[in-house]
Amino acid sequence: MPTSSEVLHALPLPALVVGGDRRIADQNGAASDLFRGDLTGRHLATAIRQPALLDAVEAVIEGTTSTTARYLVTTHGREQIFDVHMAALESDHSVLMAFVDTAPQEEAGQMRSDFVANVSHELRTPLTALTGFIETLRGPARDDAAARARFLDIMAEEAGRMNRLVTDLLSLSRVEDMARMRPTDLVDLDQVIAMVATTLGPATADRQVELVIQPCDEQPALVTGDRDQLTQVVTNLTENAIKYGREGGNVRITTRALEQVPAFKGPGVEVSVEDDGDGIDPKHLGRLTERFYRVDTHRSREMGGTGLGLAIVKHIVNRHRGRLRIDSAMGQGSTFTVTLPAAAAG
Repeated sequence: MPTSSEVLHALPLPALVVGGDRRIADQNGAASDLFRGDLTGRHLATAIRQPALLDAVEAVIEGTTSTTARYLVTTHGREQIFDVHMAALESDHSVLMAFVDTAPQEEAGQMRSDFVANVSHELRTPLTALTGFIETLRGPARDDAAARARFLDIMAEEAGRMNRLVTDLLSLSRVEDMARMRPTDLVDLDQVIAMVATTLGPATADRQVELVIQPCDEQPALVTGDRDQLTQVVTNLTENAIKYGREGGNVRITTRALEQVPAFKGPGVEVSVEDDGDGIDPKHLGRLTERFYRVDTHRSREMGGTGLGLAIVKHIVNRHRGRLRIDSAMGQGSTFTVTLPAAAAG
């Protein structure tokens, strides 16, 4: 049976053992990293000067079986908060202190709050417009046929915008729910691209964009995946290229077979979607896949964007154990590249 010291040093969390004399009897490697040194032998009150935590330790030493307190520390200008779980060790009347970083839970909570705030904001704008037009049509424009026709067209656009947002939210939710489920379809990406090109024919015509497709000549571009989700990836990337590329320009979709991808420890298939638009300032590239992040908010909304398309792409690519790379420079267009593990031979 392992000793208490062996158990302590096997814990992945920062942990200390405080003896009945209130001195630190032992600590593990994670605690050394947290406190930036060895606290062994020091009195707890000189090592951790936080009254609420010291009172909790004192309570356990005096007979409380276990308790929890908070420990606050500032590292690199950032405040960290730990929940410290304390329990009595009956063998020698000492106290085990385990430090649990609360940052992941707090960040998740903040993400949920931000998500709700963003969704509320995105819905409020079209709802406000619809409400205003309805009031106008009931009042001053009641008998104005021209105004009524114009307002109804705008209301239809705003309702369509809300519908797209709800559709993308549901899509993102489904993708997240399926994140841990391994896809099993055998998918030829060149066939997916051909189907998407046909579907987006009207969009390319509206923007007078030429869609140039370069399939994988060496062999079929086969991956193991979810056909519907991979279709959504190609659709989202191609739609973005058509919308934000140069009107009357070219969008190029290229498929390549890769013999060896270090990240996959095996072969892969690469799909790149390239436009010849204005390009994206490098400062935005790291945030493009964040939910509701837009480089140009006004233009994105005018184009019918919800701010969720690239977030959906990222989640789908992650589910397929793939990689997404974004290359762009101002005035030189943008290239979005998805690399997926190739389907196993046979």
